[in-house]
Amino acid sequence: MPPIPGPEEPAVTHAHPTPQAPQVTVRGEGRLEVDPELARIRLTVSARGADRAAVLAELTRRNAEVLELLRARGPAVGRVETGSFSIAPEQPRRGRGEQVRAYRGRVGIDAELTDFTVLGELVPELADRDRTEVDGPWWELRPDSEAYAQARRLAVAEAVQRARAYAEALGTSLGSLLELSDAGLPEPGMPRGGGFAPVMAGYASEEGGAALSLDLEPQRRTVTAEVVARFTMLPPAL
Repeated sequence: MPPIPGPEEPAVTHAHPTPQAPQVTVRGEGRLEVDPELARIRLTVSARGADRAAVLAELTRRNAEVLELLRARGPAVGRVETGSFSIAPEQPRRGRGEQVRAYRGRVGIDAELTDFTVLGELVPELADRDRTEVDGPWWELRPDSEAYAQARRLAVAEAVQRARAYAEALGTSLGSLLELSDAGLPEPGMPRGGGFAPVMAGYASEEGGAALSLDLEPQRRTVTAEVVARFTMLPPAL
């Protein structure tokens, strides 16, 4: 009967450098600029009136119309989410008592688009609607974008190249990799809203003319990754 295998023996590492196993620790960075893959816009639909129920009904209607307009674009609109919702009385003016004279309602909608041509057509159409505001676009990458992995590969390659250059300067070569770790930078890419100001859309279609199409130039994103690597070197002949 063969013996039952025991736990694996830990790999032999050199926690501390020695003359027989000197070490070199380097930092590597990968940086590249890529075209965005997503565009996000935020819509704010509002309604106002003297009757609370009527304002709610009007807000519900306008919200449904905007959602239907987004869904009509098919797969070009990847995600639609309803954000904040509010309906509240306006503050009465001083000297007129506490009677509520008007109510105001608002609902926020976040939309994610993958087709930037459709984005250019959709933004003017949405902004031309009564009591509808459009903010954006915010240009982003997909969370699983290949650009992140490419930046990490560049960072590792630079770390190896830098460590090898140090070893060659000492007349020796690298031995083995002891440790490779992320340098603690945020996830590559730019978070939503970072790096540039949102564009406020407010366009009116020409009366009797064709639908407008806004020429939006996607802003390229800078993707970075940083690693720290530790290697052993063969003993140099100093």
